Amino acid sequence: MTVFVLLLILGINSASAVTHSLHYFYTASSGIKGFPEFVTVGMVDGQTFYYYDSVLKKAVPKQDWMARNEGPEYWERETLTSLGTEQTFKANIEIAKQRFNQTGGVHVFQRMYGCEWDDEIGVTKAYYQHGYDGEDFLVLDLKTESWIAPKQQAFPTKLKWDRDRDYKTVEKNYFYQECPEWLKKYLDYGRNSLMRTELPSVSFLQKTPSSPVTCHATGFYPDRAEIFWRKDGVEIHEDVDKGEILPNNDGTFQMSVNISLPSTEDWTQYECVFQLSGEQDVVHQLEKRNILTNNPNSNIVIIPIIVAVVVLAAIGFILYKNKNAKRPPSPVDNAEVQEQMISNLNYKQSCKGYYSKSSLG
Repeated sequence: MTVFVLLLILGINSASAVTHSLHYFYTASSGIKGFPEFVTVGMVDGQTFYYYDSVLKKAVPKQDWMARNEGPEYWERETLTSLGTEQTFKANIEIAKQRFNQTGGVHVFQRMYGCEWDDEIGVTKAYYQHGYDGEDFLVLDLKTESWIAPKQQAFPTKLKWDRDRDYKTVEKNYFYQECPEWLKKYLDYGRNSLMRTELPSVSFLQKTPSSPVTCHATGFYPDRAEIFWRKDGVEIHEDVDKGEILPNNDGTFQMSVNISLPSTEDWTQYECVFQLSGEQDVVHQLEKRNILTNNPNSNIVIIPIIVAVVVLAAIGFILYKNKNAKRPPSPVDNAEVQEQMISNLNYKQSCKGYYSKSSLG
């Protein structure tokens, strides 16, 4: 998931029209020592505002604006919801392990869903998918209102959910009506924080004289940004490697772009350009004397960059990668699994206005 995650928070580079996002990530895990067996994270425009885990046993706000605008009843209701969801997701891991003929080991079951909304054109994107051990397990196609099972082990669940017409109606209503309404509500709560603009600090980094040069931008907000290299005013695509936008622990973001340069060339011809939606470009000319490096012959040493990210986002980026299925799904005949699926809990996401059947059955 990447973090997915991540991973998932997109924007439109326009000063007049901006896309906002509401995303939820659920992660159940087994075999990971010192890590909660279940975690829920809610994010608005890449900012974590909601958190629950199986150790804390309590849903809590992660932003002041959320704590100010939702009282005890909201958090008590979310806690009860999360307690039920936790049990369902723990059962889902056991179901998946049975279907894949697994016993011990480290396993992760995830659900990711959300919507993106533009104040001019409405909903621009909605998605709902499950992942198991870093791969797609079930994906909802909202256009056809049917489930896609990239793995044959997910086929029994696909068949059951496809037959549930009421479930499909609730899903469609949530993603195209309720999700945008909740998103707009949260945006209003955190307007001063979510609508702000912060430009980054930009640094040039290089491990050794023969390593690629990295242009690293950190501390910017929002995440609707681009970064690239130019030579003599022209954008470069060859020998360039751009990284993903990642969250910092203070709610801002960071990103970087690498370039491989000949040591004999005049590097001052190159410049790093950072673009933030609605703002003027931030341009830095590359000069060797300004590069931070670990070269023992240099007087400058790179300061380690420590990024504290949301636990779930880290899992999503590392473990959840979308992969295309290489073989068509086929049903799995396992009476014990079917019986366990039927007994799993359904739960109500009352705070989000969405009744969701998160059990694999």
